[in-house]
Amino acid sequence: MHTKLTKTAAAMALVAFTATGCADMSATQRGTAQGAGIGAALGGVIGATTSGGGSGRATRGAVIGGALGAVAGNIWSKRMEAQRQAMEQATQGTGVQVSQTADNRLKLEIPSDISFDTGRSDIKGNFQPVLNRFAQTLNENPATTVTIIGHTDNTGTDDINQPLSVDRASRTRDYLAGRGVNPNRVTIEGRGSREPIASNSDANSRARNRRVEIYVAERAQG
Repeated sequence: MHTKLTKTAAAMALVAFTATGCADMSATQRGTAQGAGIGAALGGVIGATTSGGGSGRATRGAVIGGALGAVAGNIWSKRMEAQRQAMEQATQGTGVQVSQTADNRLKLEIPSDISFDTGRSDIKGNFQPVLNRFAQTLNENPATTVTIIGHTDNTGTDDINQPLSVDRASRTRDYLAGRGVNPNRVTIEGRGSREPIASNSDANSRARNRRVEIYVAERAQG
């Protein structure tokens, strides 16, 4: 009997895990979904194999496990909302886009006209006040983690664009560290020209693609 139930629970595990592997999810969304799926799978296995277990217990275990797994996702707390409002005020009129993502992260999209000159990674003077206020909000909310992603347009080769995008993210992290933000909280990435948000067909669209994206996440406490 236990063998049959274990097979049922294993099938539940496979379905739960497969269902959470959607290719169009972001890395954080996939992590949250997989946490829920794997939690459901393990809950089903435990429920099915414990003494007196049955299909009902396996199902209840899956529900409980799924709920516990989902706790591993991001949360949108009052602190995160306060940080969003603070950054909206600090960036008014600058062209910086501040938003809440579907997976409960704060996103700052910084265009090239206030962040970096073409082909350069040194931070421009009009980017510094934005980063100063941002660093202050991060120091006020130490439970958060930060991901900085640099992008370029398609001018030049990948051998040039990829390290340039990484260097832009790195310079941004270093600037924040100089304002008291622990660099261990910050992850940097460079995407080169691989993720354009405009066509690259003219100067204006290429300028839109030369950008830095900053994401702030607060994890649920399990």
